[in-house]
Amino acid sequence: MSSSADTPSSTPRNDTFLDQTLRPESFDDYIGQESIKNNLKILIGAAKERQNPPEHILFYGPPGLGKTTLAHLIAKELGGNLRATSGPAIERVGDLAALLSNLSPGDILFIDEIHRLPRTIEEVLYPAMESGVLNIIIGKGPSARTLDLPLPPFTLIAATTRVADLSAPLRSRFSGGVYRLEFYSEDNIADIVRRSAQILGVDAEESGIREIAKRARSTPRTANYLLKRARDYAQLKRAPLSKQMVDESLGMLEIDELGLTPLDRKLLLALIERFNGGPVGVGALGAALSEEPSTIAEVHEPFLLQLGLIERTPRGRVATEAAYKHVGKTPPADLQEKLM
Repeated sequence: MSSSADTPSSTPRNDTFLDQTLRPESFDDYIGQESIKNNLKILIGAAKERQNPPEHILFYGPPGLGKTTLAHLIAKELGGNLRATSGPAIERVGDLAALLSNLSPGDILFIDEIHRLPRTIEEVLYPAMESGVLNIIIGKGPSARTLDLPLPPFTLIAATTRVADLSAPLRSRFSGGVYRLEFYSEDNIADIVRRSAQILGVDAEESGIREIAKRARSTPRTANYLLKRARDYAQLKRAPLSKQMVDESLGMLEIDELGLTPLDRKLLLALIERFNGGPVGVGALGAALSEEPSTIAEVHEPFLLQLGLIERTPRGRVATEAAYKHVGKTPPADLQEKLM
């Protein structure tokens, strides 16, 4: 165990920078997403030989899979500064102009949640990405004029969990590649947990590492979160991070053996008990659970689909036989008809 964790006053300061500490320092440290890494290495290597910044890049996929980490690694490989912001933070054209005009040659501009960028901002971003010129309209009506502001060479890296919400013209500007991050295998997650435990100085047994990997929803961010919570529990118990410690700590968080949270299980029970297993729309499920439909669709549904606990049909979501078994219910006789 890390000795600093024994001092209560030091814990908040350590936890503030913990996620940054666990972030990989190079592509060699970055576990998983091999195809994306190989393509990025070629893109970066060729750009460095030409002494030009790489073309613009878009990452998309569920939260917590490493999109922001990849942006940091690209900036580190290129030796440029990373300027990070998010779509909701850019409300006016002036906000975008301030960001772009303050870039230095070779800088990386990272925009997270780019799908939430206002359309008026997108229209200003197009020429900036394509020709390196920022077009600003000054004034209104007949007296309005356009100011063309040349920009230094830069690379825009964007991330989104909802790529379909991006307009087609914006997606087409990412000529460096549009990459979808996939869920991680259990072995890859175990490697990530093992590396993080070593960085944190946690005395972790292989059984504990594997149990965390099994419940981590195939997501590195979730794996590191579970590791930190299990570490806290094992620390106070003065015990190594074993399977028993993980079982007990995650049991207190109500995270079951599949990695399902209480809301995941409520979703399955609502689908099975209130809607007879489906089919049902995400809006009706959201109303039944008092949750936003977007939260269900973006946070909970991808993992339930991956586990085969629900299926999407043309008529809505349907609970599978595995879902019935997981919550201790008997599947109906007409289940196969519902799944068709």
